[in-house]
Amino acid sequence: MLARMTATDDRPALQPIREDWDTALCVVAHPDDMEFGAAAAVARWTRQGKKIVYCMVTSGEAGIDGMHPEQCAKTREAEQVESARIVGVDVVDFLRLPDGILEYGVPLRRAIAAEVRKHRPDIVVTNNFRDGWGGRALNQADHIATGKATLDAVRDAGNRWIFAEQLVDGTEPWGGVQEVWAAGSPGAEHGVDITDTFDLGVESLRTHRAYIDGLGWEHFDPAEFLAEASRQAGARMGVTHATMFEVFSMGWGD
Repeated sequence: MLARMTATDDRPALQPIREDWDTALCVVAHPDDMEFGAAAAVARWTRQGKKIVYCMVTSGEAGIDGMHPEQCAKTREAEQVESARIVGVDVVDFLRLPDGILEYGVPLRRAIAAEVRKHRPDIVVTNNFRDGWGGRALNQADHIATGKATLDAVRDAGNRWIFAEQLVDGTEPWGGVQEVWAAGSPGAEHGVDITDTFDLGVESLRTHRAYIDGLGWEHFDPAEFLAEASRQAGARMGVTHATMFEVFSMGWGD
């Protein structure tokens, strides 16, 4: 069946993402990665009573040129915890792997698989891990490594014989992740209406004040920045604001 087209966009319409689930784990490389992409969607879901947990692979300690990494990590972790609170997330895990030099491979898969087994989510959310952002700019190496490792770690988490050393003190394999969603991917075919929670997404991004100031973005407007992408996605759903996702099914044969 041909995809339905919107009246305002020559790309296929975004199909509504499923919301028949209860728990999600969001795995991203840095503090602020959720806020530059999917935080307003998280606010929508926590309002529905869903349980969302954040996992930051790094603490973003290499992200502010004028601040020593040790102090930067503390500052950015504090900003992330507050930012998560705004959208209804009260658990934020920091894996504290090295910022800026993440590598796809077994150690990263192992660390993320442990989080999946710990929290046992229905859905796992990560960020775009394609090479670019739909022709606008190249993606960042940490994002690519984290997203690819997350896909594999979800499969690893369900296999008793992979990272078996993690299966102690009652920890069991977890093969219950139904889908992995990559927010902001240029390959997205699904979306979620964030019109009612867009302002919460903006507020959560504003919380990363030290990071934004450290980038020298003197006139940066979080609302304007987020609205550009969310309105384009919204046009593909017939709503004011939306967040788009590329969906990867974890089921056999899907």
